[in-house]
Amino acid sequence: MRRVEIVRNTAETEISLTLDLDGKGDYSIETGCGFMNHMLELFAGHGRFDLDLTCNGDIDVDYHHSVEDIGIALGDAFRQALDDRAGIYRYADIVLPMDETLMLCAVDVSGRAALGFDVTMPQAKVGDFDTELVKEFFLGFVRHAEMAVHFKEFSGENTHHIIEAMFKAFGRVMGHATAIDEKHADEIPSTKGVL
Repeated sequence: MRRVEIVRNTAETEISLTLDLDGKGDYSIETGCGFMNHMLELFAGHGRFDLDLTCNGDIDVDYHHSVEDIGIALGDAFRQALDDRAGIYRYADIVLPMDETLMLCAVDVSGRAALGFDVTMPQAKVGDFDTELVKEFFLGFVRHAEMAVHFKEFSGENTHHIIEAMFKAFGRVMGHATAIDEKHADEIPSTKGVL
């Protein structure tokens, strides 16, 4: 079973997370930020991951610490659940439309952290959510998941649509890249023999 539980407690956040890579897309998410809840629900649903996540953070300050630490905890969860990464497809990409937005997301479950972020957001906020925190989430994720994740926005006008397209696309590519390739189920997907 590729299921892990993560508890991450700091002076700024308390996070409890359970991730099942081979789930059905069931989720229960409470971050203290409605917009972040929505994005993580999209991620889990489109990736077909089972995700239970609770974050109690210092949202009286702002959402920064909560969003960043959720990215870190989710990255830790993927790294642990994938173990030595044997049998996975490793690579995946999608060009995903969301109304007027067209977003590319590509991932390499490589063992090396990198984030490509060619995304422009017209608005600084969606509701009470600072849109600059999207990049902080993904930076926390890639550093702890040890993966390369790239986003490229081909078109987009509505900031909500742009971010929603990112999280839907991210779920889709993570679902495929971490799926087991039955033809090579016991093999490390690298000519080096290790990831």
